Amino acid sequence: MDCSVTPIRNGEMSLIHTTDFFYPLVDDPYIMGKIACANVLSDLYAMGVVDCHNMLMLLGVSSKMTEKERDIITPLLIKGFKDAAAEADVKVTGGQTVFNPWTLIGGVASSICFPKEFILPNGAVAGDVLVLTKPIGTQLAVNCYQWLDKPERWSRINSLVSDDDIHKAYLCAMSNMVRLNRNGARLMHKYNAHAATDVTGFGLLGHATNLAQNQKNKVSFVIDTLPIIAKMACIAKVCSSFKLLQGYSPETSGGLLICMPRAEAQEYCKDIERRDGNQAWIIGTVKEGSGTAQIIEDPEIIEVPHKENAKL
Repeated sequence: MDCSVTPIRNGEMSLIHTTDFFYPLVDDPYIMGKIACANVLSDLYAMGVVDCHNMLMLLGVSSKMTEKERDIITPLLIKGFKDAAAEADVKVTGGQTVFNPWTLIGGVASSICFPKEFILPNGAVAGDVLVLTKPIGTQLAVNCYQWLDKPERWSRINSLVSDDDIHKAYLCAMSNMVRLNRNGARLMHKYNAHAATDVTGFGLLGHATNLAQNQKNKVSFVIDTLPIIAKMACIAKVCSSFKLLQGYSPETSGGLLICMPRAEAQEYCKDIERRDGNQAWIIGTVKEGSGTAQIIEDPEIIEVPHKENAKL
């Protein structure tokens, strides 16, 4: 479960609740605040919850920064978090701030829902397809951007990509991480999704495996397509420790991985592109099985470029 589900009011409604926090991974504190908020909300959206009713912010202010650095960076983190929450139509009503050696940013999100307003992640059936709403490769893109200032690391990949390639991949990663999965959640109801999760710290295959293991029906997932931020696939072949092509590279504020009827999946992908201006992809199938997930030996790689007009 991406969220806890607590029945309230004699079981007529449920409290859907989640929390998450992590260290900054981009060099813009405002964007980092937005990413953190989008990442927290994503757990609600993975269960088809469209409306968050309350958010709290968790903030660790670094004691290793100078006073001037803290006075500039901390308000930008807060503003980014609050702006993303406002985009989701929810206010940040409180939280907790502490002094800490490391900067931390995250939050708590909760919603009170009737049963029809959320989708339990356990209803996949054989014949469904797997839909992914954001490309993978964010961690590798962020790390490669950091390597631009580390000659010993950059020398490993500079024969494969240019500085411009890495800057575009970094921008693509940021624009996807700040993008809310709210429309994806809304369309899960319209197109009869049977189960979903969001792709974050365990990577695409890690989360697919967890989802497959928790289905009511005896099914397995087979992934045959990998939408990857442009140029990251070729780097992943050299930097194999990231395990991107194996499906285990962590993502931050990643896309929704959804099981839904094949007949409705293509319309879902078209609809989300109309609403978000970004593609979603059918990346695999649900078959009868024993609760496993796998990526086929030679999956199709879709290179996903940065969009120049992408919102940050």
